[in-house]
Amino acid sequence: MILIGAQGATSRLGSRIPEVGEGKMAVLRCRRDPCGFICLLLTYFSVFYADYVVIQYVLIPAFSGSVWCTLHGSVFNIILLLLLACHSKAVFSDPGMVPLPETAIDFSDLRSQSSRVNENERGCEGWTVCSRCETYRPPRAHHCRVCQRCIRRMDHHCPWINNCVGELNQKYFIQFLFYTGMASLYSMALVVSAWVWRIRTEGDGDGDGEVGGEEVPSKHLIVAHYIILLVESILFGVFVLMIFYDQLVSIITDETPIEQMRNRLMKDRGNSGSTLHTTHTRKPKIALLREVFGRGSVLCWLLPLQASPPSTGGISYAPVPDYDV
Repeated sequence: MILIGAQGATSRLGSRIPEVGEGKMAVLRCRRDPCGFICLLLTYFSVFYADYVVIQYVLIPAFSGSVWCTLHGSVFNIILLLLLACHSKAVFSDPGMVPLPETAIDFSDLRSQSSRVNENERGCEGWTVCSRCETYRPPRAHHCRVCQRCIRRMDHHCPWINNCVGELNQKYFIQFLFYTGMASLYSMALVVSAWVWRIRTEGDGDGDGEVGGEEVPSKHLIVAHYIILLVESILFGVFVLMIFYDQLVSIITDETPIEQMRNRLMKDRGNSGSTLHTTHTRKPKIALLREVFGRGSVLCWLLPLQASPPSTGGISYAPVPDYDV
């Protein structure tokens, strides 16, 4: 049995640095989620289907031979490329996993002295103990049951990226939502404009036949693709814009959904004598946004580039709580 004191914990955890192999193993564990795998396939299928319909059934029949065909096709594909780039970064980036200790912690002493740990929790600046990971975790870190790891400033586990949304990849997740919303609105606008063009050309008696020397697909096939793309764009557009709004609110209020739920429960239990407390300080909204998107130009916030480490400590794990167990 290994007895752990404050000095021993510091010597083992204070010098702990995340290893590449450990991060890969955690990613592989996350990829075993069947729901996340299905959502990934659905995401890529929806993106490529939207691109196919917009090019083959919207732009070519309606704008063939016009500069608008090239312009709309280029802009739409640039948006999709940025969408896929941000999605890939959100999927494969480390969300902020708390590194595991090199030596397992003997939790028999921790359980027997759990009251002392709880008493010292506030004095240790919010550091807590995760019984599942068997390690200390820094303030605002929470355990994800899917990833089976503690995540720094965990927002939630998102099946659409098959990964957690945390301190280090929240920027890419928000960018993915932003470009998905843009692609949905853009595709809806293109479908509506192409539909209006078809109505006008059919009124003039030129609805079927050839356009620019090429045979136009059948009317029923085009209408079917239009309806499917419209439904897909509306569903995904409304869904991601709502999540995008919630993400921005959680940033500028400096409260993750987990913390909001915890504080709400503590307020409900206020009659029993429990008090509401937070482990973080309020900051200006622009400072909170820069902690997520980086301290560079605002234009860089739209690109899937590596952001500067947060001022709250980033991925440094040198400090450890001085638990006396």
